[in-house]
Amino acid sequence: MIDKQHLTPLAHSAQNTCFGCGPANSVGLHLEFFVAEDLTVICDTTLSNQYEGPPGYLHGGIIATLLDEIMSKANRAHGHTAVTRKLEVEYLRPIPSGAPIRLEGHLPHTDGRKLFPTARILNAHGTVLATATALFIVYDPSRHKY
Repeated sequence: MIDKQHLTPLAHSAQNTCFGCGPANSVGLHLEFFVAEDLTVICDTTLSNQYEGPPGYLHGGIIATLLDEIMSKANRAHGHTAVTRKLEVEYLRPIPSGAPIRLEGHLPHTDGRKLFPTARILNAHGTVLATATALFIVYDPSRHKY
């Protein structure tokens, strides 16, 4: 689905264990992201029935994860490291497992440390299946100790 001629890969370290994008996570989604010239982030993927909720369709939590992940990458494409504070998902149509889908993420608005990305999931025909908006907060990981 992706015409990679005009896109830049959004690379991750080999040791990254993120559930969405980490190559080192053996049970993760292993999503690959690309950045367009306008800083839209795109990911084409097909998820198996391993991630189903109702038979034949993706679990709602996985759909939320996909949207959160693409918005996080939209923030990153703009040079921000941030964490999710609030996520709102609109499930417009059931998303079949085993079918190709496209994730798209944008960062249309920021306000200081507050980032307001948007995202959507489309099927191979361009029909929007789910959308999301969120509030992310920029942070410096070196300042946070747990």
